[in-house]
Amino acid sequence: MIEARTDHRPGAGSHELNAAALARISALARREAGLDIAPGKSAMVRTRLSRRLRLLGLPDFDAYCDLVSGADGKAELAAMISALTTNVSHFFREQHHFDILREETLAALADAAQTGGRVRIWSAGCANGQEPYSIAMTLLEAGISPDADVRVLATDIDAAVVSHARLGRYPQAMVENIPESLRAAYFDLGDSPTEPFWTAGPALRRLTRFRVLNLLDDWPMRGAFDAIFCRNVVIYFDAPTQERLWPRFAAALRADGWLFLGHSERLSASARPFFENRGVTAYRRSGVPVSAAAPIKPT
Repeated sequence: MIEARTDHRPGAGSHELNAAALARISALARREAGLDIAPGKSAMVRTRLSRRLRLLGLPDFDAYCDLVSGADGKAELAAMISALTTNVSHFFREQHHFDILREETLAALADAAQTGGRVRIWSAGCANGQEPYSIAMTLLEAGISPDADVRVLATDIDAAVVSHARLGRYPQAMVENIPESLRAAYFDLGDSPTEPFWTAGPALRRLTRFRVLNLLDDWPMRGAFDAIFCRNVVIYFDAPTQERLWPRFAAALRADGWLFLGHSERLSASARPFFENRGVTAYRRSGVPVSAAAPIKPT
């Protein structure tokens, strides 16, 4: 999940970023992750990647570009993508989507789960885990057993945040907007020398599965999803990449499945035949068929 951020710490942007290096970094970010870095984002790129240069002991951005473009730069390329994206979220963010999930879908999903049916929801861009755990709590509160064939798949391009999400440990400040009854039911309270922390409990862990996944690559999931949450992700892709993603999401949904986008995201005109608008950035799969698209790599 990608959002703008700034860093005002002294020395955060000590290396100069020339236009040629910015163009190389932008091309790599587009190729590897579909990120659309406009020329006006030069200061942001310099600020975030200067830390990497200092850590690696590199003299300038030209040397950094040589590294991430080379055969030995695969690990640093992943670190670069991570540095250029940030993973900001909170529990039950954009509450109206969870209201729709609860009021319009969970009765049918609960019936399916109770009779041995399969229920799958995908959090595509799960960041630190608040979204998939919020989905899992919503499912459990609807009476779905954690032992049923129900799973919340949570994926993100950033391996570090996927590890954090899988750990499921949050300081007190990050759980304040979880209703107290849900916090007590689904999280375990721990303590540390600095502040209390809360860890996702067994019921949430049985429902959730975390994986590293680049949305531009092949999707190994073969079964259809009942709902896909992909919020505050595609807005950072260029238009051609978005155009290739919409039919892939449609193909990954079952008939009448739901797609939830972020508050600033909208489907393109070409994608609308596959979906019916059912609320603010909430879409339901239409009956228009679409074949599964191939993996996408920006050109």
